Amino acid sequence: MSNISIIGTGNMARTIGARAVAGGNTVEVMGRDQAKAADLAKALGGGATTGEWGTAPAGDIVIVALLYDGVVPVVAQYGSALAGKVIVDISNPFNSTFDGLAHREETSIAQEVAKAAPASASVVKAFNTIFRHVLQKGRPDVFIAGDNAQAKASPPGPTAASY
Repeated sequence: MSNISIIGTGNMARTIGARAVAGGNTVEVMGRDQAKAADLAKALGGGATTGEWGTAPAGDIVIVALLYDGVVPVVAQYGSALAGKVIVDISNPFNSTFDGLAHREETSIAQEVAKAAPASASVVKAFNTIFRHVLQKGRPDVFIAGDNAQAKASPPGPTAASY
């Protein structure tokens, strides 16, 4: 099983966390609002814990479950605390009105995350093509993109840790 930290306390953090706990994985929840993070960890059950915002995530896999505009700044903020970890970006780059994209065509959020992350971290993109309710109800195929085969085998999904 995997040791997973989830940065974020929203709907996708809850859904991915629930699936990870159900699969027997160790889950840590981290959020800017410590009370929300603690509430989510308690709701997940299965021994899920709460990490303190800004401290090194305990998980070898770190799922950044934030809106796209917060992903790169948070990865940069955590900096060397993410060294050697697999960082999973689940975001979609929607603009603030959710009627278009808010990034340049020459890059992707995952590529920008890789630039902000320590060189020893591996970045993969996953879960961004699955709606929360679909993930809650079944075991859908999870598309995983990245340039590191070992990292792509690590994120919790049908090809890696059970959930």
